[in-house]
Amino acid sequence: MPIGPAQSGKTPETTNPAKRIVPANPKAAGVVALAFTVLLYLVELVDRILPGNFEQGGIAPRSLSGIDGIAWAPILHGEWSHLVSNTVPVLVFGFLAMAAGIGQWLAVTATIWIVGGLGVWLMAPPGAVHIGASGLAFGWLAYLLVRGIFNRSIGQLVVAVVLFGIWGGMLWGVFPGQPGISWQGHLFGALGGVLAAWLVGRSGRAKPAKGPAGTGGPASAPGSLGV
Repeated sequence: MPIGPAQSGKTPETTNPAKRIVPANPKAAGVVALAFTVLLYLVELVDRILPGNFEQGGIAPRSLSGIDGIAWAPILHGEWSHLVSNTVPVLVFGFLAMAAGIGQWLAVTATIWIVGGLGVWLMAPPGAVHIGASGLAFGWLAYLLVRGIFNRSIGQLVVAVVLFGIWGGMLWGVFPGQPGISWQGHLFGALGGVLAAWLVGRSGRAKPAKGPAGTGGPASAPGSLGV
């Protein structure tokens, strides 16, 4: 008789990593999240020491000379307080977004990075340079809030409810109103996170893996981001 996931001791999180709630290797995920955060602090420290002004390397909307800022904006900050306010969300959301592995996290992050940056460059008004990791933080939060819908995972939906209860107020940042805050970066970062969650869920359903030898039955495949 074929052995199902329940009989073999496997859970949906082990048969399909896209449905994991937390990283399978928390230490490695924690190191990556911490290393990225340390990079942000090192960049800001160098910016304070050197005579140049790194902030001018951010996104200048609809300026050809400012489009390369898409690559640099998330690691640049205007001041220490700006960076400090982003630190906890970057650490927590970045860590949780690695539930399906570092490789998928890189693809999810790249999607948020590019969609968020392009959205700002295309839609934000000219005359200001947009910088900061908050767009990434909004993207990771949006990804974590909706991934359970696309992955059809009850566990991920429970985590989403908890995250919304703690950080749901952040989502007001996607609306205009606070001077000096790039609400466009927040909005398009969040949209990038939703897109990444949809791509992960779609890829996980579209690529079933072959079952164990001799059974001929399909098994759920790890979700991968098709970007």
